[in-house]
Amino acid sequence: MLFNSLIFLFAFLPVTYTVFWLLRTSRSRYVWLAISGYVFYGYWDWRFCFLMAFSTLVSYTAGLGMLKWNGDERKRKLCLIIPVTVDLALLGFFKYANFGLTAFRGAMHSAGLDVNVPHLDIILPIGISFYTFHTISYIVDSYRRQITPTRNFWEFASYVSLFSQLVAGPIVRFRQIEEDLENIQGASRTRWLQRGISIFVVGLVEKVIVADTLAAFVNPILDHGHWHVASGATLWLAMLGYTFQLYFDFSGYSSMAVGLGYLFGLRIPQNFNSPYKSLDPTEFWRRWHISLSSCMRDYLYISFGGNRGGTLATYRNLMLTMLIGGLWHGANWTFLVWGAYHGVLLAAHRMAGAQWDALPARIRQLGMVFFALVGWVFFRCTSLSMAAGVFGRMFSGAAGVGMVGASAALAAVAVAGVWGMYGPNIYDLDYTPRWWKAAAVATAFGAALALIAGDRTSPFLYFQF
Repeated sequence: MLFNSLIFLFAFLPVTYTVFWLLRTSRSRYVWLAISGYVFYGYWDWRFCFLMAFSTLVSYTAGLGMLKWNGDERKRKLCLIIPVTVDLALLGFFKYANFGLTAFRGAMHSAGLDVNVPHLDIILPIGISFYTFHTISYIVDSYRRQITPTRNFWEFASYVSLFSQLVAGPIVRFRQIEEDLENIQGASRTRWLQRGISIFVVGLVEKVIVADTLAAFVNPILDHGHWHVASGATLWLAMLGYTFQLYFDFSGYSSMAVGLGYLFGLRIPQNFNSPYKSLDPTEFWRRWHISLSSCMRDYLYISFGGNRGGTLATYRNLMLTMLIGGLWHGANWTFLVWGAYHGVLLAAHRMAGAQWDALPARIRQLGMVFFALVGWVFFRCTSLSMAAGVFGRMFSGAAGVGMVGASAALAAVAVAGVWGMYGPNIYDLDYTPRWWKAAAVATAFGAALALIAGDRTSPFLYFQF
């Protein structure tokens, strides 16, 4: 089910919201949130609800084990290793099995051995990367004693299956919403109502009006091999459009998730902080997909040793973290290269940060947008050969076919660029009640709704990750 669909806006959300606030006890609200999450998730394919339920049960049981054996470090470590291994095994099978088999086949072929390796008929469950991160972070934080595992199964089940952030994030750690979950019985329906509606509508505008408008120009160029005949200038325009399309698509989803959380009394943390305002690679990763980058920092980079082992060890840890972060996005060499590319950028900034920081702020900001755009080529392309071809045509100034509606595309990119690079994000806005703000929100919602009703309902880009 999509946030930007009529069935969600006029059926699922009103029913879920109404029943939630009619219920009075914590337990009944936990149960209702869990049930609504499974209905939301099962709308795509009900069979994968069992997979999420299994992962939930394993992680919940591990938490209980850590409570029971609080003073026995050996058993506590087993409660960490076993469920994390199970979660990673499930993720690895569904997301990376065919990638691994293909890589093995290629390696054997390079060695002169033709091995018959089958291609498995595996359907990737939507959102598995996100809810797996939720369960793993819960287990690790419990082991580190950063949280006390909950004994309430329905509280934990509602956390894992919370529909607002289930399939594309943000990656919400239990400790970030534990207080709101614990106090869910006494939550105020009206306290965050206007803020929640406003943020949700802003996210809907980001996705339906901005991102999908850019997609209408970008996708025809980059899909179905049309890039082969596009001119270099057209590919530059298409990739600039994709740079902002991806941002507003994912930022829009995150904004809607945050807004929906407020509607149910849950404060989901910010996931984007105007990343194209960044002046260096480190700042970019503090602003882009904040929930993922903070998880990579806390559970990977610091666990690898962070910057505690000297310069070379720090660069190694940066590269390992970003390689894993790239692979998390998908089972493709392009994502590995994209992760390595950002690892190199982060390492280069650590080496030459003083020289970079001496440049004017506007040059650094534009430079970061350029560096991000170059990285998005790997992210958008379906293979390394396609990425090489796109780069070749972009940087050679190749002649070729232009973009249909290039003037409109330029206008759309300009609007998105001004908003993304200089405009406010949802946390910069003032949500003090005013009649004209309510009118603006209603107008924006009406415009987005008109496009949705006109059969402009597209999935979010991060659903594939």
